[in-house]
Amino acid sequence: MKLVSAWLRIPFWQRVLAGFVLGALAGWLFGHRAEIWFEPLGTIYVTLIKMIAVPLVFFAVMNAIGSLHGQKSVAALGGRTFVWFAITAALAVGVGLLIGWLLQPGHGVSGLTMAADYTVRVVPSPKDVLLDVIPTNPFKALSEGKILQVIVFAGLVGFALVKLGERVSGLRKLVGEASDTMVQVTRFVLEMTPLGTFGLIASLVGAYGFEKLLPLGTFVFALYLACAIHIVFVYGSLIALHGLNPLKFFRGAAPGMQVAFVASSSFAAMPAAIRSVTHNLGVDKDYAAFAVPLGASIKMDGCGAIYPALTSMFVAQYFGLHLEPGQYATILIASVLGSFGTAGVPGTAIVMVTLVLSAAGLPLEGIGYLVAIDRVLDMMRTMTNVTGQMAVPVIVAKESGLLDRDVYEAASSNLGIAAGEKAEVRETRQVG
Repeated sequence: MKLVSAWLRIPFWQRVLAGFVLGALAGWLFGHRAEIWFEPLGTIYVTLIKMIAVPLVFFAVMNAIGSLHGQKSVAALGGRTFVWFAITAALAVGVGLLIGWLLQPGHGVSGLTMAADYTVRVVPSPKDVLLDVIPTNPFKALSEGKILQVIVFAGLVGFALVKLGERVSGLRKLVGEASDTMVQVTRFVLEMTPLGTFGLIASLVGAYGFEKLLPLGTFVFALYLACAIHIVFVYGSLIALHGLNPLKFFRGAAPGMQVAFVASSSFAAMPAAIRSVTHNLGVDKDYAAFAVPLGASIKMDGCGAIYPALTSMFVAQYFGLHLEPGQYATILIASVLGSFGTAGVPGTAIVMVTLVLSAAGLPLEGIGYLVAIDRVLDMMRTMTNVTGQMAVPVIVAKESGLLDRDVYEAASSNLGIAAGEKAEVRETRQVG
């Protein structure tokens, strides 16, 4: 037990960083064998997170709707959240186009090979996307992890609890207790993050090496640079404009960003993101329970904005095509609207690129060159996605009076696994 306690006393980000460094070292030392030996650790970790994500969202959204006092409050907060999603997405597209224009990642590229598993993705029609939001079977939606469908069903149940009032007070209490239980389970699972990080990074480094990255090194650098600029300067500036210290935001958001980077999944990072914005940054937990899962479904600044914009520039440069002003406008509009419209579609990044290239009249074959290194690109894209999924709730919470400023100013980089438990026990005793 002393060993466990000593482990928990180490800041969360340091444990994750240690897992990352050791994983990279193991992948380099063992080569392709690392993928066989260590990948199961990463797979188990991601599976555990996906296991808890759906029930966490289901109970949290139901509880949040009741706590936010019904439709009017939810609609107002949802509308403001959606507006900020759109604004930051448009800014992300601008960053992607700018970096693509400055670095010219498609010029002088040679030696590219098409990914063996590349096929042109079919972009769903607006009608299909709209119909897919409504679950025909809510239990099937829960089992398949379709977050938007889960949110819709849980929201309807939450509205029903509000409408029925005291008649279902027992059920409302049960939903709240179930939500608290899932938060606790989340905290247990997140303790696996350093081990999961080790497995994921070791298998990634072992599988890729450096030979796959060399021909597209400029593109990889351009994407990482564009995402870093968007995270630091766009999100940081918006946070600062709302009278908040950006450094404290990044400190508090660090656990969610770390999980997003190594897991390469907004869905997998969602529990850590919710915990980061509530425990570390002081966002009202009921609003966070609604906003963060919504963001994990439709807020894709990395996958849905920067990546399609930068890929459009790469494809045009690689094939020697000149982009007209109308095409730039098309890329902007298609990226912003498409990121919302393709919500919940598997392989969102590839679908988004397919949509944007088609809209701009650019060759779809160019995507096949990038699919071969998609895992490396997806790490930074996802971290950008999740950072935005945390930044917007903080901004909206500040505008709406739902931000605990004291918690924000004391922003921790931990997720409160050990210390948080003690604090909550004391709080419970005081209430009792």
